[in-house]
Amino acid sequence: MANEDCEGAAARVLLCVCGGIAAYKAVEVLRLLQRAGCTVRVASTEGALRFVGAATWEGLTHEPLATSLFDDATSAIPHIELSGWAEVVLVMPATANVMAKMAMGMADDLVSATLLAVPEATPIVVAPAMNVHMWKAAATQANVSVLMARGARFVMPVSGRLACNDVGEGKLASVECIADAVLAQLGATSCESLAETGREVQEAREAEAGTRMGTLPFSSVVVTAGPTHEAIDPVRYIANRSSGKMGFAIAEEAARRGAEVTLVAGPVSLPTPQGVRRVDVVSAAEMHDATVAAFANSDVAICAAAVADYTPAHPADHKLKKGREQLDAIELVQTADILAELCASKNDGGKRRFVVGFAAETHDLLNNAQAKLERKGCDLIAANDVSRSDSGFGSDTNRVTLLSPAGAEALPTLSKAEVAARLVDRIAKDFVSYVR
Repeated sequence: MANEDCEGAAARVLLCVCGGIAAYKAVEVLRLLQRAGCTVRVASTEGALRFVGAATWEGLTHEPLATSLFDDATSAIPHIELSGWAEVVLVMPATANVMAKMAMGMADDLVSATLLAVPEATPIVVAPAMNVHMWKAAATQANVSVLMARGARFVMPVSGRLACNDVGEGKLASVECIADAVLAQLGATSCESLAETGREVQEAREAEAGTRMGTLPFSSVVVTAGPTHEAIDPVRYIANRSSGKMGFAIAEEAARRGAEVTLVAGPVSLPTPQGVRRVDVVSAAEMHDATVAAFANSDVAICAAAVADYTPAHPADHKLKKGREQLDAIELVQTADILAELCASKNDGGKRRFVVGFAAETHDLLNNAQAKLERKGCDLIAANDVSRSDSGFGSDTNRVTLLSPAGAEALPTLSKAEVAARLVDRIAKDFVSYVR
């Protein structure tokens, strides 16, 4: 993200501020967007004014704050004027109440009416923040699902200590993550790239919205997710720190857009995404067999799992006792290379299939990922540096670079849901050219 203010960039962001204690963080996001070259206008609920006053917003934007459907000195119909003006709309901190209004189509105040009037092609980014129990409530999660199905882009809350002193999910995502998610909808992450896109922003946004909301050019997908556990004995195993969050987000996104999804999941404790067929496995051998079987009837394979490269050659059938049996040396053998096998068979039977791999690296990211792309024969590689706190195993965000034979595309730090959306966008785009 740029550190210097930009002059003359025309990207227009409408910031809809809701009545939560995290409203003060919207000020930081506003400044980050301004530094990236955006023009920002603010609409506020009455509740949000209890946390951040009109003078702050008007002083920072040099624009009047919009708070009411009536008596607006700048517009006879403020909700229509604002919704038509925006190139991207950001709702933060999105409360359970405002998301419920969005899902139900209610329009009883300026913010809800403006959100209802946003044109279909205009992206809406939603950054929720609330008490953990409110966030996990069935009604809230149902509303989130409805909004995602309509194309809203969520920057999901993270776990942490909340204002009410509860601990859990519901904490607003980082301001940098939120700002980057908005900029991603504009196809830019800096002053320079925003200026370069200029007149193309609207066309690119409409084309992107069409891709995301339209029918995918493929019908069936197999996704792998999580770690594998390679048994040493019945109670010990070799594993890694993969949480499975990225793969589950990809499966959820593909299913949301209408694909038939088979999710081959290693041992993780994550809920099955709606509409996804899940196959649970433990070992690399089990993941290999399940993935190869699913790939036979799939158009696309996305290998996001962190599969163990080695497994004990002779796992014991009983718990090894350190006093009587040796544990200082374990003979290992290589596991099957699932990604390479899928790539080798992707054109069997006259059917052209698309294969995506992941490269989790701790150094020399791009060179290692490029080598993996060429060695395996993938159509696309998503490379991420797992030594970083914002893209490591278990984090709620990811920072990936997409590599293909045509070149590299670096994405900013985004929520894993947004990374999944961007990845599915890219696959859909490349798949059309690939199968011709």
